[in-house]
Amino acid sequence: MHIIILGAAAGGGLPQWNCGCRNCDAARAGRIPSMTQSSIAVSADGRHWAILNASPDIRMQLAATPALHPTGPRDMPLRAVLVTNGDIDHVAGLLTLRESQPFDLFATAAIHDALAQNPMLAALQPNLVPRRAVALDQAIDLAPGLTATLFAVPGKVPLYQEGEVVETGLMGETTVGVELAANGRRALYIPGCAEMPDWLSARIKDADALLFDGTLWQDDEMIRAGLGRKTGRRMGHMAASDTIAALDGVPVGRRVFVHMNNSNPLTDPASAETARAEARGWQIGRDGMEITL
Repeated sequence: MHIIILGAAAGGGLPQWNCGCRNCDAARAGRIPSMTQSSIAVSADGRHWAILNASPDIRMQLAATPALHPTGPRDMPLRAVLVTNGDIDHVAGLLTLRESQPFDLFATAAIHDALAQNPMLAALQPNLVPRRAVALDQAIDLAPGLTATLFAVPGKVPLYQEGEVVETGLMGETTVGVELAANGRRALYIPGCAEMPDWLSARIKDADALLFDGTLWQDDEMIRAGLGRKTGRRMGHMAASDTIAALDGVPVGRRVFVHMNNSNPLTDPASAETARAEARGWQIGRDGMEITL
């Protein structure tokens, strides 16, 4: 199984256009790596690819990834796009993929319903981009030799669907993880998750790779940095420091943090937090990182 991290950042990327925090300033100055928004590409054979989550930065991500370049005037190795929730940083890139290019669009029925409410997405012609509704806990063929199984993880509805009361541990079709299987290998991609129940750590156990939500290092880091008024839990994300503790002792081949906010010290390769995470067996996802299982 081949995995390429197209974008390792959370919504807004690094640097975020309207942010002058320490990390964003460092990324602008080239002192730490810039990151585009959350997306990965997966293949069983290195020739036919699926993209998981279509970020707003997908055009530059495709351009930066030779494995995804066109192979002819209108021939692409892209076979499918799968989205794990309806968040803007995971679906806005679908508008970039409107150029009469055929591929299958996979999501749960609830996520497809959310997308259908945006008339602009009709630019993705259904005769070229069929909408494939995926039931939870049922394997689907995502690309040749590659299967995916969606499963509910604790989360919440997208920001634009929030009401007066927000449930952040919601279990259902609005926030899902993906279990990928190819050639006897198993990887889990969970870019958004609010908590780590026992059943989830049991599912993660013995995976060849885990790419997991690393949005914030500490639950209140955005508040302490003066960048927002919400905790990570309120946004539907558990803190990466808590994830490390929760999965300590759970056997996993490779464990990688993805979907990191610009406030997160893990974005700085030289930070003490990065050193702590790496000492506990975690890798920090970076744009262009390749994982072969």
